[in-house]
Amino acid sequence: MRDRESTKLCNGGRKIGYYITVEENVNIYVEDLNPGNGKPILFLHGWPANHKMFEYQFDQLPAMGYRCIGIDHRGFGKSDRPWDGYNYDRMADDVRVIIDTLQLEDVILAGHSMGGAIAIRYMARHEGHKISKLALFGAAAPSFTERPDFLYGKTTEEVNQLIQETYTNRPQMLAGFGDVFFARYLTESFIDWFQSLGLEASGHATAMCLLALRDEDLRNDLAEIHVPTAIFHGKQDKVCPYVLGEFMHVGIKGSELIPFYYSGHGLFYCEMKKFNRELVRFIG
Repeated sequence: MRDRESTKLCNGGRKIGYYITVEENVNIYVEDLNPGNGKPILFLHGWPANHKMFEYQFDQLPAMGYRCIGIDHRGFGKSDRPWDGYNYDRMADDVRVIIDTLQLEDVILAGHSMGGAIAIRYMARHEGHKISKLALFGAAAPSFTERPDFLYGKTTEEVNQLIQETYTNRPQMLAGFGDVFFARYLTESFIDWFQSLGLEASGHATAMCLLALRDEDLRNDLAEIHVPTAIFHGKQDKVCPYVLGEFMHVGIKGSELIPFYYSGHGLFYCEMKKFNRELVRFIG
């Protein structure tokens, strides 16, 4: 680890930010709240944001005694921005390095959207290494895009349009994506804040992860998950429609599907109190 820094939290705990080298010349930023105390929850953010999207969970859960660890995927937030490595396998491998470097045990792995897809790939590729429970929030799975034998999700053409807009007018692309992200009235200042998270990313990483979202298929990965799993999904989700949550529920043996009736893709904010309450209940 390098460039370690620490600040105090209001609840008497600590917040530590540092970098972990996951491969040569690639360092991933990690924010660790309440380190060394409580059960660890490792949060994987969705496209195209960073760990700060979970601000309203990080404000509450450490005060309840949980250790919250947020990472910025390669190319996003404060992490390094390599030219390649934006497929699910490599990003799942990044997660493995972080877990092993921090010597984490009994981890609750929690992922939103693309982060949920990476979490699923991690469970299959690394056989659930050190994970005791899995929480999926509006996960981009089992397939983000339609396929000949899977007629759900975005079309290839829709994702290609997002890629083109990323390369020609990324701020406008992010503004349009933000318009369908939430299912409730938001203040202008909140919308500006949320868009700023996407602008912190590398434009190249933003486009490359869209390729992964378009092309990756997780249907065979679901059967490799053998830990208690909770699927949080917004009934009004226009990015990853609710039917994807139903498919994950069928594909992951013994999983629990928790509908958020008043939420879109941003269920962690649309129904913040319910989201935090259900997450704490699931963790136990």
